[in-house]
Amino acid sequence: MDFLHCFFCIFWITNLLASINQYHIAVCSASDFPNPINVTKHFSFPDFSFTNNPRLVHDVKLLGSAKFSNQKGALQIPNESQDTDIRHQAGRGIYSFPIRLLDPNTKTPASFETTFSFQFSNSTINQTDYGGSGLTFIIVPDEFTVGRSGPWLGMLNDACENDYKAVAIEFDTRMNPEFGDPNDNHVGINLGTIVSTKTINVSGVGVSLKDGFVHHAWITYDGPNKRLDIRLGLPNQEVYPSKPIFSESIDLFPYLNEYMFVGFSASTGNHTQIHNILSWNFTSTSQAFLRFPSTETCQGKILLQNSNTEEEPAKKSSKDKTPHSFLIFVAVVALVLAALIAFYFINKYRRNAAKSKNSLDTEIRRPTPPNKPRRFSFSEFSSATRSFSEIELLGGDSRGEYYRGKLSNGSNVAVKRFSAQFLNTHGSDRKRLLKEIKTICQARHPNLLPVKGWCQDNNEILVAYEFVHNGSLDKWLFGAGVLPWTRRFKVIKDVADGLNFLHTKQLAHKNLKCSSVFLDVSFRAVLGDFGFVLLGAESKQFESIVCHGADVFEFGVLVLEVIAGRRRVEGEIEELKAEEKNLLDFAWNLHETNEKARLVDRRMGALINLEHANRVLEIGLLCTLNENKGRPSMEEVVGFLLNMDKPIPKLPATRPVALFPYNSANTGLCNTYSCTFK
Repeated sequence: MDFLHCFFCIFWITNLLASINQYHIAVCSASDFPNPINVTKHFSFPDFSFTNNPRLVHDVKLLGSAKFSNQKGALQIPNESQDTDIRHQAGRGIYSFPIRLLDPNTKTPASFETTFSFQFSNSTINQTDYGGSGLTFIIVPDEFTVGRSGPWLGMLNDACENDYKAVAIEFDTRMNPEFGDPNDNHVGINLGTIVSTKTINVSGVGVSLKDGFVHHAWITYDGPNKRLDIRLGLPNQEVYPSKPIFSESIDLFPYLNEYMFVGFSASTGNHTQIHNILSWNFTSTSQAFLRFPSTETCQGKILLQNSNTEEEPAKKSSKDKTPHSFLIFVAVVALVLAALIAFYFINKYRRNAAKSKNSLDTEIRRPTPPNKPRRFSFSEFSSATRSFSEIELLGGDSRGEYYRGKLSNGSNVAVKRFSAQFLNTHGSDRKRLLKEIKTICQARHPNLLPVKGWCQDNNEILVAYEFVHNGSLDKWLFGAGVLPWTRRFKVIKDVADGLNFLHTKQLAHKNLKCSSVFLDVSFRAVLGDFGFVLLGAESKQFESIVCHGADVFEFGVLVLEVIAGRRRVEGEIEELKAEEKNLLDFAWNLHETNEKARLVDRRMGALINLEHANRVLEIGLLCTLNENKGRPSMEEVVGFLLNMDKPIPKLPATRPVALFPYNSANTGLCNTYSCTFK
């Protein structure tokens, strides 16, 4: 049968080559001079009510804290009905379909014009915290990223790198000197960064963005001439302004992909307001090029350039027929030989492969559901991460590095590539490592980061997690923004629920730290970056006991980091005294002097419930007790956090002396293992 298949392939290829020869002559009759045409995209939302726009939910995608208000006919950010506390919220409303905004051949941006009306209103929930943060009209490369809250206006987050292509026109109602804001009433032009390239003080044109009135904005961009024009109408007047507030040359080419998404983003910080988009019109025009047939063939055109007579082209074209036929004959002979040689080696390879199979390296590939974790090939992960390009590098640790990737089915993933040093040092654990990876793949819980698949190929082991665009917890705790106490407490409860689920399944995380906790679009905490194996543990039962205790200890340290808003070891902050730089030691010292309130992150403001935070801090300290001297299980911890009125065990007056002092600078599992048996 293989020989018959080979014969038919040769016959098909022969006919294909003959067809290609004729097709070459036909295609060459197309003109080499393209003609530009205009590609126009237009959509309009007179309002955002479902009555007038039955396809609204299909045409506009809501992300984060955003909603449609049918009563107001508005797109609202944040979603006031979703949460009683609308501080530190961010959301987006994006047109669901990509818009062509760049011709990659000529590198010419498209021309576009957008008009929208908006209104900033006070929250009905928090009347005293009015005034933040602002709204942007955005052009972004995807329709799933949500930016940070507060001064970031929901435009960018820590997952957006320096080369993140984005354009925003911000209508800012908070003054942030660190971002170069001139006042709390300005329009800014942001190109790939939250820091505005240009700012316009709109107080000078008689406009106050937070006066509660309806405002109208017109933004026009002339792509070929690279000129941006922004006009802002007077309150409650839809009259087109005769004079723009900004009109200058700006090249958007470096900040655009061929296809982009357009929409709005907004955010709140410690102060709140509701950002309402009441209407929206958008039109874009980009150039594309088509080739039209010509009566003159490419072949004849070339011959005319090399001859002064009308007869020579015909002679030369007739002579050219022989080489084409000869080349086809040579190609067919070469293909026949190649097919026969390939047939021989394929049969030989099959015989050898059947003898040398082993169960570890050759798993049977069966069709799997699209969302079910599966084994990938090394080439699939390599293609997803652009051959593990440095551009896609997210970070790493002693065990390996993380790369951002996109699978062939469109799923965004974070691929961990275990280092050769780690695998070679502990090569005997490879089978166990793969077994644990597959076990974690089967674990499903709202507070566990889904594992999309794994790879064991070319002496490499890789794991792919679902990509979380809000990034890891450490970037939010120790970065420029400030998480409010309500969100921090929810993170602590989410992490506890995730760990408790793992422990009930006789599993463990084995690598718990702030960089292993991720925040999804709704700021729910999910556990990822599992440790998988505990080095040096020979017994499965022994490892389970060790790792559960270690997870509880690391959870206690993580609780202290979340409450204090600082890392477990701060070697770079000169203002801290030597005894304050180790967070765990400092927390116990404050407990001994009954000054635990000093540990609470004061950046959260005065709205934090200190009694509430103090109880959670004590739960964290309980988790760092000696294993046989009162350290609770995760099931008990979840009970303490679920019922805040439930009494908790009393902490000892002083910290028990540890047999093996805990070194917070090292988050490795071997170190945690030692503290389990203090």
